[in-house]
Amino acid sequence: MQSGSGYIGPFTTAITLTYRNVFTNIGNAYNPITGIFTAPLKGAYMFRISAFGHAPTIASAAIVKNGQHVVAAFDHQAQNDLNSSNGVVLILEVGDVVYVRLWNGKRLFDNASNHNSFSGYLLFPLR
Repeated sequence: MQSGSGYIGPFTTAITLTYRNVFTNIGNAYNPITGIFTAPLKGAYMFRISAFGHAPTIASAAIVKNGQHVVAAFDHQAQNDLNSSNGVVLILEVGDVVYVRLWNGKRLFDNASNHNSFSGYLLFPLR
């Protein structure tokens, strides 16, 4: 959330999450309006997500590359806070896209503490 606190979801269909509170965006490869990272060069990239929510609704988000599910952060329990994270190294070609998907029926909670995050960076370029 850009300000305040509240829930994102649940929705009846999956949505692409947009992270509007952008801390660093060197090269502007991440678009905070669409929530999509577009690879500016071929290389190995590291991506991480965190998902935070409150029970009993599942807190989950997934990293997606070019429309294909890669990894998910997932937590479910009957009560209390839910917190999960995950990461992956991906080989991307120029123009490949990576984004975070909130699946239907899942919910996240966020506030000024920025519990939910998406980060990515180039490890090294490839030829």
